[in-house]
Amino acid sequence: MQTCRLGNTGPEVSVLGLGCMGMSGMYGPADRAESIATIHAALDAGINLLDTGDFYGMGHNEMLIGEALKGRSRDDIVLSVKFGALRDPAGGWNGYDSRPAAIKNFLAYTLKRLHVDYIDIYRPARLDPAVPIEDTVGAIGDLIKAGYIRHIGLSEVGAETIRRAAAVHPICDLQIEYSLISRGPEERILPACRELGIAVTAYGVLSRGLISGHWQKGQGSSAGDFRGMSPRFQDGNIDQNLALVEELREIAEAKRVSVAQIAIAWVAAQGHDIVPLIGARRRDRLTEALGSRAVTLTASDMAAIENAVPKDAAAGSRYPTAMLRHMDSEK
Repeated sequence: MQTCRLGNTGPEVSVLGLGCMGMSGMYGPADRAESIATIHAALDAGINLLDTGDFYGMGHNEMLIGEALKGRSRDDIVLSVKFGALRDPAGGWNGYDSRPAAIKNFLAYTLKRLHVDYIDIYRPARLDPAVPIEDTVGAIGDLIKAGYIRHIGLSEVGAETIRRAAAVHPICDLQIEYSLISRGPEERILPACRELGIAVTAYGVLSRGLISGHWQKGQGSSAGDFRGMSPRFQDGNIDQNLALVEELREIAEAKRVSVAQIAIAWVAAQGHDIVPLIGARRRDRLTEALGSRAVTLTASDMAAIENAVPKDAAAGSRYPTAMLRHMDSEK
């Protein structure tokens, strides 16, 4: 597994990361034993970047990772953690809290659940409209000085917020959705990150399975599956989006690779400063994703992919309208 430095100031990470959210129910039930086996397989394959959030499964995801890491060398793991999203007992969402006092509280629980003494990259999940980003970043900076955190990251914020944050403390990466059908960051956000030496950890590279080549209409109906309310999976949008996948499948089959591998390779080909996060919940899907590293996309391939899936070709927004209101990256 090749590695790269995450931005100008970040840690050395594998060129693919493992996003662990789906192991805690966001896409329907997940198998605990298979989830842990998948984490182990990723580490054995050379992936060292594990991404989670303290609100994934209300702490379940951190405890799962903590269990999976038992017996592993802490120095070999780069833990990326998002904080700030508020939940209720029914699993609902209640906004965001990035006050300095709240950050200390969130971090204390995270360290305990993961069974570690420090977090490699700590980031607010979204911009808290009630707290200046300077205050949030400054508070994380104080925790770096105290030895509890190594680096600061951001998530789903726009170019202006990135600049304000970077003026307070070095930022190693921005986590944001980026895929063939989610290309919003290209206009202003990616240029700002590159100007400031900030890497991008791209989640949703398969658009929650939609462009994996495995998704079929009618899936995702189990309780708690985010795709049940995601606009791109709804009637009126899903047929158009799956038609794009079939266009992509023709290119994949001509290269004798899978649709998922083409989609992941496309994201990786957008720059050495972009690290795709693979949301595999099973070892077979992880193996498929790892195969994307062997896919070389020529200029002709890139043109064909662009023709098959043009920018803004997807039907429906990437989040429901109510959730988009909380996303500084969409403003």
